[in-house]
Amino acid sequence: PAAAPAAAEAPKPGPMDLFAAFSRVQLAGAGFTRHEAEVDGGRFVWWEKGSGPTVVLLHGVTDQAGGWFQVAPGLAESHRVLLVDLPGHGESDPKTGPLPMSLVVTRFEAWLAEDAGVENEAAKSILVGNSMGAWVAMLVAQRHPELVSRVVAINGGPLRADTGDLDLLPQDREEARRLMAAIRDPASPPTPDVVLDDLVRRAPRAQVARMLEAREDLESFFLEGRLGEIETPIEIVWGESDRYMGRDYPDRLLAGLPHAHLTLVPKCGHVPQIECPATLAPILVEVLAPTEPANAPADPSESASPMPPADSASPTTAPSTTASTLGGLL
Repeated sequence: PAAAPAAAEAPKPGPMDLFAAFSRVQLAGAGFTRHEAEVDGGRFVWWEKGSGPTVVLLHGVTDQAGGWFQVAPGLAESHRVLLVDLPGHGESDPKTGPLPMSLVVTRFEAWLAEDAGVENEAAKSILVGNSMGAWVAMLVAQRHPELVSRVVAINGGPLRADTGDLDLLPQDREEARRLMAAIRDPASPPTPDVVLDDLVRRAPRAQVARMLEAREDLESFFLEGRLGEIETPIEIVWGESDRYMGRDYPDRLLAGLPHAHLTLVPKCGHVPQIECPATLAPILVEVLAPTEPANAPADPSESASPMPPADSASPTTAPSTTASTLGGLL
């Protein structure tokens, strides 16, 4: 008789999968405990440690909670720190299919309101987000200011970015190399070829591709010309070597946000918590220290960056290409 067809083998773990697994082992080793809940019909996973004011760490697209493993333990010395797997990332559902931004935002909001464990309505959370996580954090502050006391936006926000010919879905090693060079400081070690190849291998099923399957939904969550609706204080922390988002991006945020302040992170790129955690960690400790009233607007003159004309974040000047859509994600 003919042999039965062999079952399709699951893709073997690549370097990025192994790093994600390693990072979660590190969280457990640092005393963080894993939790999960069913939120809006899907599994939502987070890690938790510490006591004090609640700080929620939100990663960028294709990342997961473990990406913060090098900075979270220090924050947990003075805060209750929660690290989330945003919907469609890490262990949080959905695992396959289109990943609308509306699902990412609303499911996180539902978790924050019902499952984050904030003791009473008067106790709000501080949201610290990198890249897409910063975008989500600022959206939640706009939509539900009753849940958020402050936002720390690290190399991200709700505006489009003109990323030129850089592609978050690289088709070959050289495209991946150019992308990684743009998001890291030139002095940082180059990304190994095995990791570049893994980026290419993962691209067709990556969260970026899944989110672009719902492009119209994604586009509806940009806040071009509407940053003034965010009354929550925003601390912008920016790796100044980030050539993916562009050096003018934090200036555009400053121009539109009513209460914002900019801190530059030297010799650091788009994902400081992974590339240069030793530099980022003390900056976050300082930013999160309750030395000033949380709702006090920052003086723009104290910013490390000049402010451009107020209309620089308007829809008429913002790029609208595919690259600009991707620019909000990484």
